[in-house]
Amino acid sequence: MFVKLLCAVVTRLLFILLSLIAVWRVVWVKRNRLYWFLTILYLPLVAEMILTLRRRKGKDYKWFSPAIFLFLISILPSLWILELHHQENKSTDSRCNKLDSTENIKNFISQWRNGSNGSELFKGMENPLSSVCANNWILAFHQILLILLILGKWLLPAGGGLTRDQLSQLLLIFVGTAADILEFTSETLSDVRDSSSSTVYIILAVWTWSMLQFPLHLSVVGVPSDDVSEAGSSALSRHRTDIWSAIEALFIQDGPFLVTRLTVMLCFNVVHQMLIFFAIKNFLVVILNIYRLCILVCDRDTS
Repeated sequence: MFVKLLCAVVTRLLFILLSLIAVWRVVWVKRNRLYWFLTILYLPLVAEMILTLRRRKGKDYKWFSPAIFLFLISILPSLWILELHHQENKSTDSRCNKLDSTENIKNFISQWRNGSNGSELFKGMENPLSSVCANNWILAFHQILLILLILGKWLLPAGGGLTRDQLSQLLLIFVGTAADILEFTSETLSDVRDSSSSTVYIILAVWTWSMLQFPLHLSVVGVPSDDVSEAGSSALSRHRTDIWSAIEALFIQDGPFLVTRLTVMLCFNVVHQMLIFFAIKNFLVVILNIYRLCILVCDRDTS
């Protein structure tokens, strides 16, 4: 019991820590302390932690994870602000330090050590941190966010009815989903960043919509095996998880990703090898899921 409570608290503290760092970065780039009011957004996460610890002994819910949902609410506005600020100030990136090679990383660490001496630690950190490219900061936030969502779901005490087998399936799905989402935001935003600010809003909206997969567990958690084995069970009950998985792919991830990538290629004449490959990948996933739904409907009619 103590270990479960500890995991529940540590996971939420990690969520709050990353949200706090994101708000600090927003205050830094905007040079406006009023953005500290963004910290109000993670107060619901603190309240959820207290209620969950008292009423459910730290256990998460079976179908939905309030902790992950509130974590997304607390950090997504900060990432939106950072992305839009970067889009408006692209010209300054030419004078920043990129962390895209071993040599650049070594130089950054060397600057950090040389600037950090005794009581002037935080003052010395200012120049190295401010010299890092905004794109590297944003990419790091995206990567840490996705990794923390996966680790957080693993550490959170499982809710009633969620077996270890279902949790392992859910984590594997999260890994694949996180890789697709990271590629979508990093590559697609870089393709249109110089073309249209309105398209940046559309891509960020699609990205935000796709992140809603992480609090939901409908594509893994199905009906109990005893209910499925009953003679009166319907085909819909037997294939509930397959149906939800197809719906998520069609309307939350691969479907919106495909529409966005086609818009980038057709409306902005941005065509390259990786964009075509991932557009074809999204198209195949959409077609295969439609085919899967047709098979399930035929199975229902046969039953």
